[in-house]
Amino acid sequence: MYDFTFTITYEPGADEYVDLFIERESLQSEATYSCLDPTELWKLESVTGDAADLDAVDELLLDESVDRESISARECQSNRTTSLLTNEQRRRVTYTYVSDVDYCESVPLITAKYVDGGVLFEQTRSGDTVRWRVLVQDDSKIGLLYDTLAAKLGDGLSFSFEHLTEVDHWESELLSRPDVPAEQRETLLLAVERGYFETPRGVTLDELAAELGEPRSTVSYRLRRATAELAKRFADQQA
Repeated sequence: MYDFTFTITYEPGADEYVDLFIERESLQSEATYSCLDPTELWKLESVTGDAADLDAVDELLLDESVDRESISARECQSNRTTSLLTNEQRRRVTYTYVSDVDYCESVPLITAKYVDGGVLFEQTRSGDTVRWRVLVQDDSKIGLLYDTLAAKLGDGLSFSFEHLTEVDHWESELLSRPDVPAEQRETLLLAVERGYFETPRGVTLDELAAELGEPRSTVSYRLRRATAELAKRFADQQA
């Protein structure tokens, strides 16, 4: 297997969805795509950030008429359905299915025209940068794919190659996310954002509890359980 990794950088105004990530620094996105042929794909996307920033992104995230796939100046001609799977204060998870594609210059669908046998994609968004990791069985057409992707980019987008590496395993942070319950994950994320684990602490347990609207004992319990689970997973990985 081969891991083909590259980034696409967006100038402000080039893409309305990316603009939100540029304007709101807390927003981060991780997505996993699968595409078996050039006529359909599915995407699982997790967006995290401050509550106000997530509220701002909700409209575009769930609007099925918004094209978040195309990298060219032309919108995709396809059917798109989006379902909200997780709705937390600081995290949204959506499932999107794009089908009956007549035309779509997106990274997964362009790749499917050159690479046979199915391809897996990981995409991360932060600020003005979208980073792609593409897992393929055969690298013989990566050069052609590279040239095509670079040529299809719309105005305000630039392409940067990172690496092409042969691999014997491939981990996706989204698919391998530790099985921490939603309420524990939300509490842990807020604690990290507010500096609870820093020295000196940036926030007290009482302040976290007040922001979450939960009793102090509940917040303390969630943090202990979440950190214990993450520590166990870390130890298992080192064994």
